Amino acid sequence: MKILKNVLMFLGVLFVVGTLVFATKSGDLAITEKKVVVIDTIQKNVASGYRISAIDIPEDLNFAGELVPQEDPEIMERVDREFLVNTYWQSNALLLMKRAHKYFPVIEPILAKNGIPDDFKYLAVAESGLTNVVSPAGATGFWQIMKETGREYGLEVNSNVDERYHLEKSTEVACKYLNKWKDRYGSWSLTAAAYNAGPGAINKFMGIQKVDNYWDLLLGDETGRYVFRIMAIKEILSNPEKYGFHVEKEDLYTAVPTFKVEVDEPIASFADFAKEYEITYKVLKRHNPWLRQPHLNNSSRKKYVIEIPNKGYYKESK
Repeated sequence: MKILKNVLMFLGVLFVVGTLVFATKSGDLAITEKKVVVIDTIQKNVASGYRISAIDIPEDLNFAGELVPQEDPEIMERVDREFLVNTYWQSNALLLMKRAHKYFPVIEPILAKNGIPDDFKYLAVAESGLTNVVSPAGATGFWQIMKETGREYGLEVNSNVDERYHLEKSTEVACKYLNKWKDRYGSWSLTAAAYNAGPGAINKFMGIQKVDNYWDLLLGDETGRYVFRIMAIKEILSNPEKYGFHVEKEDLYTAVPTFKVEVDEPIASFADFAKEYEITYKVLKRHNPWLRQPHLNNSSRKKYVIEIPNKGYYKESK
């Protein structure tokens, strides 16, 4: 009797295990089939709504009026690379379009006042993506100005105040620098290359290679791509629909309206200073990134101009 009972229990276990195995295999099959259907649907949707293709290069492609020698196949490969990379890096291109709407109205009149071609606003885009970044070499701000260069051209640069972060003042310095080297080279494309690599490097390469224009120079990868990248960014940001971008006006970033406050004495606490104008420390620093510490030393009683957002624009979080 005990033996029979054990046999029956063994057969029952086998039945249950067999059922589970069958059910699991059936379930796997069903799930697998479902995955195949879903994946197939996704692939069809992507293919039907998105097309990747080669890009037609404008025949009048130029930088600051200097036409690109499009009869040179090596030049055109470099142009093509920058158009492809910057068109199909969609998230970055969209961010640049949004930021440009906010910052170009500040940059454009300063360039025009100093006789710098409008194309150079795209140099700032290529340099920094219109953000206050700091390079590994220490170049800082929208225009990526080195500490020594900033001081040479009249910016205050120290641990308390760093005017390389001041958009208007740094743009003025960039204009002075560009005009100086345009007078030397007679070419805006060489001037742009010198802005990126430094005049010393450009002079060295021109001397070794015995050529006097950007298009014929063999340069390092970054500077060799530089002007081509600026032209690609210019074309894409100027004609977004042509390159597949659809951006509504309300999607673009806009500048917050501000008024200016002059100060000619030390400020012990920017947190307290901000509260006087019903804003936070963070908001104050966002609008004045050139103020680098929580206080202003100003023992010399220098006059500074601080931007304050219009009253009521920011509401303090509760």
